[in-house]
Amino acid sequence: MLKTRIIPSLLLKNAGLVKGAQFKNHKYVGDPINAVKIFNEKEADELVFLDISATIQNCGPNFELLKDIASEAFMPFGYGGGIKTIKQVEKLFWIGTEKVIINSQAFYNPIFISEASSVAGASSIVVSIDVKKTLFGKYEVFVKNGTVNTKESPIEYSKKMEELGAGELIICSISNEGTGKGFDLKLMNEISSSVDIPVIASGGAGTLQDLYDVVKISGVSAVSVGDMFVFYGKHKAVLITYPKYSEMIELFNN
Repeated sequence: MLKTRIIPSLLLKNAGLVKGAQFKNHKYVGDPINAVKIFNEKEADELVFLDISATIQNCGPNFELLKDIASEAFMPFGYGGGIKTIKQVEKLFWIGTEKVIINSQAFYNPIFISEASSVAGASSIVVSIDVKKTLFGKYEVFVKNGTVNTKESPIEYSKKMEELGAGELIICSISNEGTGKGFDLKLMNEISSSVDIPVIASGGAGTLQDLYDVVKISGVSAVSVGDMFVFYGKHKAVLITYPKYSEMIELFNN
């Protein structure tokens, strides 16, 4: 059995599947339902969908699309994007979402994390934290799809989210996201060693070795992967894929 969760992370924009780099230059890469079908065939254990347009456009989750995803997916999935009310949280669980992922609302209305956890249980509430280094080399938390600098320290912010009731954290390095140059091991280690809840590393995966390194060196519990499972080759041709289970067993369980 694989000890480490390797989670494809799919970005939604206006009901389409997109991919970019460093939270910029997103391009359409396909239909999300087709991607789910492929990940079914590849036997992925879990999926994450993040709607990068919902908060910016001040709209809620696309429930119709998510219903279609839930009816098609053989595996559990988490969703984040535009979530502001407990009613939305309840509806997401009702249609079949296993985990609700909260980003901007966690900053603007922190008590919302406690309210959501009391409704759904902490294990189902995930806080997504996007981090970027400033010109002075300091890590700071960004929200609204990386457009607003909160000036928050990611370590202190992560601790705060844990105290409020988050059951899991997704930490994304904006600088590494979509580059394929590997994870920010220092950032991931600092946060995973500062909290007692599971940390999912995101941003930078380019090879299976990158996945191994961030787990073994930084101590994260799981890995979220975008580019590596969507693109192929130096010209980034669109190819939805997922590692063979035997490859991951050999890598992580040795």
